[in-house]
Amino acid sequence: MRSTRTRGVPGEAHGLPGDERPERALWADVAKGVCILLVVLWHVVVKHYLRIDWGVSPPIPGAWGALTEQLLPLRMPLFFTISGMFAAGAVARPWRVVRRSKVGRFLYLYAVWLLIHTTVLALVPSFDTARADDVADLLAQLTITPSNLWYLYALALYFALAKAARRVPVALVLGGALVLSAMASAGLLEMPGNRGGLYQNLVFFLAGLYFRPLVERLAATAGWGRLALTGACYAGALAAVAMTGSRAWPGVWPVVCAVATVFGVTAAALLGRATLGNALARLGRRTLPVYVIHMPLLALLHLALVPPLSAGMDGGLRIVLAVVEPVVLTALVVWLCLALHRLLLKLRATWLFDLPGLGSRGRRSGGGHRPGAGRPAKRRLLRESAGYPAERAGEKQNMSRSPNGGAGGRGAARSGGSTWKDRSR
Repeated sequence: MRSTRTRGVPGEAHGLPGDERPERALWADVAKGVCILLVVLWHVVVKHYLRIDWGVSPPIPGAWGALTEQLLPLRMPLFFTISGMFAAGAVARPWRVVRRSKVGRFLYLYAVWLLIHTTVLALVPSFDTARADDVADLLAQLTITPSNLWYLYALALYFALAKAARRVPVALVLGGALVLSAMASAGLLEMPGNRGGLYQNLVFFLAGLYFRPLVERLAATAGWGRLALTGACYAGALAAVAMTGSRAWPGVWPVVCAVATVFGVTAAALLGRATLGNALARLGRRTLPVYVIHMPLLALLHLALVPPLSAGMDGGLRIVLAVVEPVVLTALVVWLCLALHRLLLKLRATWLFDLPGLGSRGRRSGGGHRPGAGRPAKRRLLRESAGYPAERAGEKQNMSRSPNGGAGGRGAARSGGSTWKDRSR
């Protein structure tokens, strides 16, 4: 039977949660690969494709718009669920490590790429997307009104909140996050910019964090029957929301997103067993460069493509272009993002994809996981299969060697480990 786990590949350290794990479930990388493709496709369709007057009689542009809109409950909730799953080991570490390796890192990346986006987007004023037009707008995007890079901003806040709430009952934390999501999806909160995404997706990050064993079991037992069932439930939920106009009803949209996430986990697990799964998993381990580069790149491509696509051409050719352009442009944008990433790394511009100095100091302080450090591979796999994240097992072993019984002592390690295990269940 084909393995469902994969080892990290050298040179893939610059990524989002899960990209840095030495061993991880293949299906999770597949899910991340699919999610980043859907993110790029959504932006291609909404910010570029639908802005062109295709002049075709079949409602092809409308079909593309409707399709990508139906994928909204799947894309970011699944992305955040996977991110939450990979956050368990990090949240269990000391505050000084989480503050630098997670909170500080994502805030740094958000600030750096916000400045890059602002500069490039100023060159393409016709590109329809949120941008900072002055210093006040830029300060607002840095603090209270997150930009198109809001996923990075959200991760920084989510890691800090998950760490701060580690001793709070899970039901209370998840309940509060669910209420926040329900209120935001119902439009009961003020949500300028992309703040609504912050409010709505916290519950999915925490669900991945607390219920990782359940999600992994869902993926391990995935089958075609469940895929058909969850797909039908997802389609039925979308149809019911459309017919009743209930999307703004409190609690409805989070439920639809939860159904879509279950469907997404099942589909990713099945894709991971197919040949296509390897390609999607490789992309899933390189989500960061695609996420941060694709928007300014798409803006420049939009500037170059609009004139020729708007010019007169054969009717048959225009219909073909209207059908395939979103897929072709999405693939091109992703490929260019990865190519630029490789080029920037060769030019030693690693500061664009990681907090400077984090690679070495983070590992020495416990911020990085050393594969196989101090324990046989077989024992590590047994611990993981029993529900212990590899990072947590490593931390527990290192803490147990402390000569004193303080915060890093044997007692603290045992207590912290059991608490986290109980919460994961």
